[in-house]
Amino acid sequence: MTQISWTLQTFRHLVKTCIANKDLFSGKALHAVFLKSQLFASTYLSNHFILLYSNCHCLNKAIHVFNQTHQPNVFSFNALLAVYAKVSLPHVARQLFDQIPQPDLVSFNTLISAYADCGETSPALQLFREMRQMGLDMDGFTLSGVVSACRSDVVLMKQLHSLAISCGFDSYPSVNNSLVTYYSKNGLLEEAKMVFCGMRDGVRDVVSWNSMIVAYGQHCKGVKALDLYQEMVHKGFEVDILSLASVLTAFTSLEDFCGGLQFHAKLIKAGFHQNCHVGSGLIDLYAKCGGRMLDCEKIFKEIPGPDLVLWNTIISGFSQKEELSEGALDYFIEMQRSGYSPDDCSFVCVISACSNLSSPSQGKQLHALSIKSEIHANRISVNNSLVAMYSKCGSLQDARRLFDTMPEHNSVSLNSMIGSYAQHGIGTESLKLFKKMLETDIPPSNITFISVLSACAHSGMVEEGQRYFGLMKDRFKIEPEAEHFICMIDLFGRAGKLNEAERLIESMPFVPDSRSWAALLGACRSHGNIELAEKAAHQFLQLEPTNAVPYVMLANMYSRAGKWEEVASVRKLMRDRGVKKKPGCSWIELNKKVHVFVSEDRTHPMTDKIHEYLEKMATRMKRVGYVPDVRWALIKDDELGEEEKEMRLRHHSEKLAVAFGLISTRDGEPILVMKNLRICGDCHNVIKLISALTGREITVRDAHRFHCFKEGYCSCRNYW
Repeated sequence: MTQISWTLQTFRHLVKTCIANKDLFSGKALHAVFLKSQLFASTYLSNHFILLYSNCHCLNKAIHVFNQTHQPNVFSFNALLAVYAKVSLPHVARQLFDQIPQPDLVSFNTLISAYADCGETSPALQLFREMRQMGLDMDGFTLSGVVSACRSDVVLMKQLHSLAISCGFDSYPSVNNSLVTYYSKNGLLEEAKMVFCGMRDGVRDVVSWNSMIVAYGQHCKGVKALDLYQEMVHKGFEVDILSLASVLTAFTSLEDFCGGLQFHAKLIKAGFHQNCHVGSGLIDLYAKCGGRMLDCEKIFKEIPGPDLVLWNTIISGFSQKEELSEGALDYFIEMQRSGYSPDDCSFVCVISACSNLSSPSQGKQLHALSIKSEIHANRISVNNSLVAMYSKCGSLQDARRLFDTMPEHNSVSLNSMIGSYAQHGIGTESLKLFKKMLETDIPPSNITFISVLSACAHSGMVEEGQRYFGLMKDRFKIEPEAEHFICMIDLFGRAGKLNEAERLIESMPFVPDSRSWAALLGACRSHGNIELAEKAAHQFLQLEPTNAVPYVMLANMYSRAGKWEEVASVRKLMRDRGVKKKPGCSWIELNKKVHVFVSEDRTHPMTDKIHEYLEKMATRMKRVGYVPDVRWALIKDDELGEEEKEMRLRHHSEKLAVAFGLISTRDGEPILVMKNLRICGDCHNVIKLISALTGREITVRDAHRFHCFKEGYCSCRNYW
């Protein structure tokens, strides 16, 4: 053997070892020797260095080696394609793919998988068609990539499944695993189970077991997931990190925090608790089952070198609770400082947190960042979250503008926009979009019907709501769930059809929960039916005796009816049971700063100017016929005089926030105020008048919906 051939063999062995171990330090040293040696012109070794830098996520180095490669071959192109695929740049990979003189099966498989990983269905399917037209034989990796690329087209998936069987690829674990994952994600648990059970024990691998365990977990079949895990262990399969993470998912789906804690203890004893995959599962468990974000932070800090998935999980945990959403933004910033570029999941989680905070300025910054980042601007999941964010921040026009510019929509996109119009009280636009949805190949889901029925409820479209409720089961075979019945109770209740609402509760195919009685109680408050309200409140309290809502709503009704003894009785019951009313507060964001107000608040630096403005506005409003509705002061007649009651009303939190917004912005500039509770009836009347007297557009988002006040009218048309 010559010296040169011996050197080639040595280099090949050493570089392959570095690739397998992702040893970037040793790899760079070998690369330096390689460049100085006689082997500089070796395309074969150049390809291996491209693979090394690919595995270590060094995109620029991989590109540099490729550009310096003498006569790059298809292997060179494929190696660089893999780099672009790993860093989620499928469209750049496509440009490189088009330069390959004769792409082979690996070229097609790599690019199809790149599109699949980024959720881009259409380009992946188009590439699959091109491959078939060229006469290239596919393999199991081709089909598993195409299956992974598909999103919600069940008919197409059935065709691909048939193709896999007819071509003999149903014996490939990768194909079956992709099918199990697809069916699970699209709500077809039985189909996923059929594929898994149809696999022979010689075909099933650890990924197969993990996929089915996750499938059960996603469908709230935690017991079956844990049973399957036990069976997997019993049959001698080696449990890996993903298996353990899947078991944590099962405990989370069961909301079995106690079981999860015990499993956490086992993980610590086994030394797995510092792994990123396991850490993600633990953080998800603690966030969703216990809401214990301090523990989540401890778990996060115990893991050396957190990866992007772990960062995303902690961001997601904080984004799930409105009051903790600031933490999600903090971790998002810290993640970038640590050198990680956000992916689509990062953006979806942090944009969701921004929606909770109702911060339009931060939302727009995130939108701009997503466009500038390596995340493709047309990423449907990010766009969907942005549509929801703009809607929750009161920017319905921005939400629709973004929706209209999206290159493709899925059920989430349409559900989000339909729900946005419903929350803003524009039911006609909700139903237009729903009809458009029915004309496409995107089937409505149970979530779609929640948005549609909510739109009908907020717009007083009783007949339409009843028709769509019947359509669920008759045409789309969707069994109505508790949320759908609650929407129907709300629909009847808002329209004053309290008897129909009560009958619907009594005829539900399951035991009504507290939300059902809350919907009826709210309707009774709106229409002043104290007798039915007492019944609804009693049922509510049977289920949730420490929830302040039924006490407060009933006390408010008694107060407005002048039944002060009953008010005292309810308040005493609250004191005896240790129940405290949630304090009402309103907030407004100006110049990227959030200003929070509570009733009778005097802590704001501009308090004097705010109160002075409200005094002047009260005088102007009385000239045009405004009479304060002192019933909303909720104070006994002989406790305070009329003037004191008016003053209490004048200093409600939403009035303070609106006044601050008006005196702190330019004439003609619209303002947005948020409130954590339902808007007060007197405040609703006052803000209508203020919008007319000032020529301003004032939007208030309360706990239930948006109220857009303009020229003396509200978008709710007093139907709230």
